[in-house]
Amino acid sequence: MMRWMAAVLLSLASTLACAGADYAREKKWADEVEPGIVVGDPVYLELKQGHKFLTLFTPVKDAKKALVIVHGLGIHPDWGLIGTLRTQLAEQGYTTLSVQMPVLAADAKGEDYPPTFPEAAERIGVAVDFLQAKGNQKIAIVSHSLGSRMSKVYVLKHQAKLAAWASLGIGGGETYSGVKIPVLDLYGEDDLPAVLNGAAARAASLKGNAGAKQVKVPKADHFFNHHEAEMVKAVKEFMDAVQ
Repeated sequence: MMRWMAAVLLSLASTLACAGADYAREKKWADEVEPGIVVGDPVYLELKQGHKFLTLFTPVKDAKKALVIVHGLGIHPDWGLIGTLRTQLAEQGYTTLSVQMPVLAADAKGEDYPPTFPEAAERIGVAVDFLQAKGNQKIAIVSHSLGSRMSKVYVLKHQAKLAAWASLGIGGGETYSGVKIPVLDLYGEDDLPAVLNGAAARAASLKGNAGAKQVKVPKADHFFNHHEAEMVKAVKEFMDAVQ
């Protein structure tokens, strides 16, 4: 009986650990990221419950649009392709705000993250409100991987606030059913199986959305390694075309 109870308690503890964001790990990311920021400024925004989270704000005078940049699994707002997107899209005339999403323990997997999606959506909403308060009239989301799944939770409820959504490498069997704003579904030819296997269903869900399109980047992997220029070009051309 004692062993059975111990197993139950251990399982419950594991479940609870996965249910909420790991703020200690998030702070560690922020402490490592902030000193190295060259482009943009660290800005801390706040959730209703009081938690403050890091964003990287790069304002552009007379910007075409303001873009909320949303990263994927367990990383930070200046990591890899996210850093490329937030800085190079700013160079292309777009204000960018790259947002720290909730993170779990380092060994957590994508399937552990759905309990964090409501908080992720709230963070995106706070970011949108911040950009609106700065006078930006047209705001869009650029998201990658798990960040695209998180973004969908926000988009479905608040798409009236958005001009468009560039969704990169979305998996998890997700489609764009219910999304009415212009959508770019961008992925690599050598992307993850979960992304590739869902491409046809995603394309089908975009039918009827005149501003939507699906683009496959030849020879690119899930992180667009060595194909960052094509990634940025595809997002820029899509955003340029959105009125």
